[in-house]
Amino acid sequence: MNRYIGRSQNKHFILFLLFVGYLVDYLDRMVMSVAVVSIKEEFNLDAAAVGAILSSFFLSYAIMQIPGGWLTDKLGSRKVLIWSIIVWSVFTVFTGFAWSLISLLVIRFLFGLGQGGYPSASQKGIADYYPRDERPKASAYLMSSNYFGMALAPLVAAPMILFMGWRNMFYVIGLLGILLTVAFWVYFKPKESTASNKTLKENSVPLKELLANSGLWKITVMWFAAGIVNWGLSSWIPSYLMEDRGMDLLSMGFYAALPGLSTGVAMLFSGWLLDRFFNNLEKYYAAFGMLMSGIFLYLMFTSTSIVAAMVYLNLCMIFKSFAFTVAFALPHKIMSKKVIGSAMGVINMGAQAAGFISPLVMGFIISLTGSFNGAFWFLIVCSGISIIAALSIKKNNQIAQSNDVDLLA
Repeated sequence: MNRYIGRSQNKHFILFLLFVGYLVDYLDRMVMSVAVVSIKEEFNLDAAAVGAILSSFFLSYAIMQIPGGWLTDKLGSRKVLIWSIIVWSVFTVFTGFAWSLISLLVIRFLFGLGQGGYPSASQKGIADYYPRDERPKASAYLMSSNYFGMALAPLVAAPMILFMGWRNMFYVIGLLGILLTVAFWVYFKPKESTASNKTLKENSVPLKELLANSGLWKITVMWFAAGIVNWGLSSWIPSYLMEDRGMDLLSMGFYAALPGLSTGVAMLFSGWLLDRFFNNLEKYYAAFGMLMSGIFLYLMFTSTSIVAAMVYLNLCMIFKSFAFTVAFALPHKIMSKKVIGSAMGVINMGAQAAGFISPLVMGFIISLTGSFNGAFWFLIVCSGISIIAALSIKKNNQIAQSNDVDLLA
């Protein structure tokens, strides 16, 4: 108990630090969705090539999720967080040096490997500093940063591209990683990071048992299908607003930021709402959210009014965040701290595999049909898949909590 109290005094600052890290993480990755409009013109690319650029990051990011989670459980959250920030910042800068489609694909792939360790390590960081009963809510607060990062990206990228060009933009935002690395090096020091090599070797992560768990895979499928919607919209909305709705760059930057802002605020309340009213009913919370998300997505792209379409887009993203909250909060409630990094790696692998598939498939659909409508129907179908997967999740006791190494022990 005393050991926990000593570390809990700065747990809220640590959550804030992890939050800021995710903001920079998402800023570095999502500015490409804005920059690709200029890159497309400079390199004379079609929609399918643009989809490949947007997806190349997610391919490596998805591949890195399970190894990143395993390394986090094996080595501790501190080492993985720091190295992840260093690597992704280096390749953010390198993006500005790209000279062809192939170079962009390679750089974005390596960039994704760097960012791949952060999600599991940040969730492990929560488990390092918070007791079990506080982790779901802390996780929901942390993950709201994803949407604020999505909102920040177009607000930052659009004026920077307009005034300094897309290459200089990547140079500048890549340098933020230096400040972030220093902050984590100085302040993020959970007790586990000081463990001896002998302790690390003895820290066996039961991956075979974890991967055989059906409940874990149902959560993963639910978040994979929801991730198709999330990353499809995040990747293509800037192009949609400019090409289909006729907005200029600065107007697009403003409207594209609104869903991230509204959903980020909603996420701050979503964790409380889940904890207060949907305890042991998480699957219904996620399913209802995806049902409403699909309905509002349909209303968004069929509306003739830009204002109405933007309202529907915001509501679509807000309700989609219900599944997001469940995907990252429920594992903290039902899984051992010993395997939480690996479990989050598996779940987030599903979301990031969706990030690879969704922009690519949407790009091909847009190229084949010459319209965004078919691509949005693809997202609606995936909303239905997410609902089915959510409803198939059994009660919370499906996943064993044995052998937990809790901070209160």
